[in-house]
Amino acid sequence: MKYISTRGQAPALNFEDVVLTGLASDGGLYVPESLPKFSAEEIQSWAGLSYQELAFKVMKPFVADCMAEEDLKSLIDKSYATFRHKAIAPMVQTGHNEWVLELFQGPTLAFKDFALQFLGNLLDYILKKRDQKVVIIGATSGDTGSAAIEGCRHSDNVDIFIMHPHERVSDVQRRQMTTVIAKNVHNIALEGNFDDCQNMLKASFADQSFLPSDRRLVAVNSINFARIMAQIVYYFYSAIALGAPNREVSYSVPTGNFGDIFAGYLAKQMGLPIKQLIVATNQNDILHRCISANDHTKKTLVHSLSPSMDIMVSSNFERLLFDLYDRDGSAISQLMDGFKSGGMALTDTVMERLQSQFSSYRLDDDETVKVIAEVFEETEYLLDPHTAIGLKAGREVRADQETPVVNLATAHPAKFPDAVKKAVDIAEPPLPHHMSDLFEREEKYTVLENDIQKVHSYISDAL
Repeated sequence: MKYISTRGQAPALNFEDVVLTGLASDGGLYVPESLPKFSAEEIQSWAGLSYQELAFKVMKPFVADCMAEEDLKSLIDKSYATFRHKAIAPMVQTGHNEWVLELFQGPTLAFKDFALQFLGNLLDYILKKRDQKVVIIGATSGDTGSAAIEGCRHSDNVDIFIMHPHERVSDVQRRQMTTVIAKNVHNIALEGNFDDCQNMLKASFADQSFLPSDRRLVAVNSINFARIMAQIVYYFYSAIALGAPNREVSYSVPTGNFGDIFAGYLAKQMGLPIKQLIVATNQNDILHRCISANDHTKKTLVHSLSPSMDIMVSSNFERLLFDLYDRDGSAISQLMDGFKSGGMALTDTVMERLQSQFSSYRLDDDETVKVIAEVFEETEYLLDPHTAIGLKAGREVRADQETPVVNLATAHPAKFPDAVKKAVDIAEPPLPHHMSDLFEREEKYTVLENDIQKVHSYISDAL
């Protein structure tokens, strides 16, 4: 399988090279040249497979001949061995035909573990084979950083630098990153917001002259297609558990950078019978405005109780637009240039295609707290603020009561105690046992100005 850039000017690459390249040389994002398709009979034959067995079936076509089957199976088994629940992605029923898919059973309590534990092991495998060392630079709105660090901390072939927006992530999120004291792990608190971190990341990929000549940058953000690939699996896993392919299933997804729900879109294109894909946003609602009203203008980013969704530039939306514009790289390039200047307007045809694939809904902080309280009162099930937004969106936008709606629980409620305590009269929601001493651990991080020269100097000096 070959991978091509959304902007049409970068060379096609195989899977291994895409993993190591991240952002394409023309500024675009890599996508498969064509998607694997699974028949209803094939999907039906997967009923009863373990999560790891299903992951192998879904991932194998994307990896193609870049890896022996036994090696891929071994990487998958190793990646999910650290998850706390044997089901890996268990489901909890919260209403009639309403389910919460718990994607927080990994080592860092967030859905990012599904992709980043696998990506960390995959990178180690590729780098050892090639006898290479790389530098990872990541931008995080809270959860990607800790999952990436956990996935890469043991690799002798990687130095990892994670930028988070200073004082704009929860204390638990920050400490999950900054208490990992290892010589190859570096945490940067950037004075700015997540979009500033993401812009710094993209600028660093465009000019890597600050690195030693024997190093290259690798992305762990969802611009790396291997992450999207790993996330496709839990759509198949949950849908099959609820009766697919003989039954349609809908999904509501708390959405910031559009990677998680884009994985659902790909699952649908690959043959999974998904009826609805619901984009759930907080008050930083550019995606909701775009889908509902063709309004893709940037507004001032607001710090919210759901900080992992405090994003105004959703990088993976470009991958969807590439499909909606019939894979016309030059059209996407023009569109992105316009967006960089402030906004973009989609054509009527593209809007029709977009709205045929996605519904959307937005909640502000007050509404989010209310949902956490209501669901806890109804079921004694505690939601984190991101999951609460997804669940409410699913309830408000679902097409009918006959189709199951799966709400993606993207984080453990203990990661966001401030939001939970506003909603429910309880003490601090307890951290799982393996993290119970988190607030006693030593922290190490560096606060830097939003200045690319200072960030590059810091990285260069650390290497």
